Amino acid sequence: MPRPAARSRPGRRSAIVPPPWLAHALRTQRGPVPWSAVIRGGLAAGPLLLAGVLGGRVADGVLAAIAAMLAGINDRPGSRRASVRRLGMPAAAGALGLLVGTYAGQQLSALPLTLLLTVLGLAAGGISAVGPVASAAGTQLLVTAAVGAGMPAAESGWQRALAFLAGAGWLLLLRLVLPTPGSLAGDFRFDGEREAVADVYDAVAALLDAVGRDTAVARRAALTAALDHAQDALAGPRLRRYASSAAERRLHAQYVAALPLAEAATALAWAGEAVSARAAVGPRRLAAAVRGNTGTGPLPAPSRSAPALRALDDALLRAAEVSDRAGSDEHRPPTRRRGAKAAVRAALGTGGREYGLRVALCFGASAAAAQALHHARWYGQHEHWYWLPATAVFLVKPDLGPLASRVLSRAAGTVLGALVFAGFAVLLPRPEGLIVLVAVCGALVPVSTRNFAALTAVVTVLVLALVMAGGEPQASVSRIGETLLACAIVLIVGHLPMPGERGGGVRARLAVAGSAAHAYLVHVLSESGDRAERWALRREAYRTLAEARTAIALAAAELPALARHTEGTDAVAAVLERLVDTTTACAVHLDHTGRLTPRHTCHLQELLDELERHRERGGLPAVA
Repeated sequence: MPRPAARSRPGRRSAIVPPPWLAHALRTQRGPVPWSAVIRGGLAAGPLLLAGVLGGRVADGVLAAIAAMLAGINDRPGSRRASVRRLGMPAAAGALGLLVGTYAGQQLSALPLTLLLTVLGLAAGGISAVGPVASAAGTQLLVTAAVGAGMPAAESGWQRALAFLAGAGWLLLLRLVLPTPGSLAGDFRFDGEREAVADVYDAVAALLDAVGRDTAVARRAALTAALDHAQDALAGPRLRRYASSAAERRLHAQYVAALPLAEAATALAWAGEAVSARAAVGPRRLAAAVRGNTGTGPLPAPSRSAPALRALDDALLRAAEVSDRAGSDEHRPPTRRRGAKAAVRAALGTGGREYGLRVALCFGASAAAAQALHHARWYGQHEHWYWLPATAVFLVKPDLGPLASRVLSRAAGTVLGALVFAGFAVLLPRPEGLIVLVAVCGALVPVSTRNFAALTAVVTVLVLALVMAGGEPQASVSRIGETLLACAIVLIVGHLPMPGERGGGVRARLAVAGSAAHAYLVHVLSESGDRAERWALRREAYRTLAEARTAIALAAAELPALARHTEGTDAVAAVLERLVDTTTACAVHLDHTGRLTPRHTCHLQELLDELERHRERGGLPAVA
């Protein structure tokens, strides 16, 4: 007998929903433990410190271990080829910062040194607006500049820079040489590339399953993320211009064959009419073929009742043909067309200028406060004052979360890490115990990157152990005080009015996404037969939109005083996404009929009109 529905009690309290900035601080990314990165982390900082101690060059060992730690923070999942750029560019910037900071600290008095560090912060902040790798490079540049100036040593600047490069290079070597689960499953040269391409086909299948349902928008966003990840995994430096093996050429061809498949699935999702369940069977078989490096096998009978279904069937047959071939032809995946001019525009644009000013103020103010505390003997008898400005650098990074969330996580993580280290400092023998502690913390870094507070706690223990091994006395209490001071500085600067319009970083990303969407629309409506150009433009449009969405979500999670500056941007991004979806549907329809339906043209005009209204109402970027 069915039970009657439970009635809600009038006095019953609803669940407490934390504010977005607090929810972000408490959020932890989920997923399997990256054991390969854990092993690399355990073999990096600790052994480097041990080598420095055994060789009688403790200072060099400490710097090399710091470099390995910073590289470990950037050691994220991806291919070996992509890791060269992701780890190498920040390491080079870090060595440059250490070189500049060391010589500046030796030659300049407090005021000129503070001015120099402020200018360096302005430049690094602007560079950070270019992209994730540039942001990591800007961070390491400033952190090592603070270490070079605030941790005086007998070694010259170039010696310290070489030690830093050696430490980062050691972790990069481990990343390139040590096997990983992805490489053990097949060709050693492939580390994540095959899985990334297979995930694209699975994402296409998931989108086809969601056609006509409310989950279609989320599935299309997941497809964009899978395509972005695969594109990054297949990109990176290479000794030859083209793929050197048949297996690599085949994998590239399988990725390129997935692009029209994704295009057709997006067009079907735009139409909103549910498709047969067997439509997703083919992409899933292709995904299994990519993972196993095998043939596709038989595909289900096609349905060709509509242009988008015909496009899907043609793309499936083409992808199956590619998977069953040995890979003799070269299919170069589309790459991002962001040259030096685009990077300069991003660094000097509204987003780069706004972020650069905030970084400069935070870094300069924290460096000035640290030197004032140093002259007041806050640090005791030693001469190290790097902690305060280095902490401010991490706190001012918006890609680590909302401002209040970053401050809360950094303060909590530092207090926890300092207290934990204070206990270890009493119990562990020196230097053996400190070396073991550094090795353990190095192994924990890849796991702790899932939460900023956890990462802060692990890094705090690791750095305090390193500097104590280098001869600095135990200073957990002063590190807590400096961290809280840095939090206060960054909070104050984060709420200060700046020249120009607030929320410039979000609006700059929306402007880039609008330009990419416009370029894609113009190409499709010109009815050009260049499919490769169209796929590249579509990839750039969706990718820039995903980046804008990420920036908007982070800005919306700020405190109300800051979040109000980006109100309305989420609606603009939603319109741009619908515009790119509609453009994709138009491209597929033109391929198979040669003309657009009134539904296509009316929908395009409505979206363009809506973007224009947003621009006029709020000064927001729109397609022009």
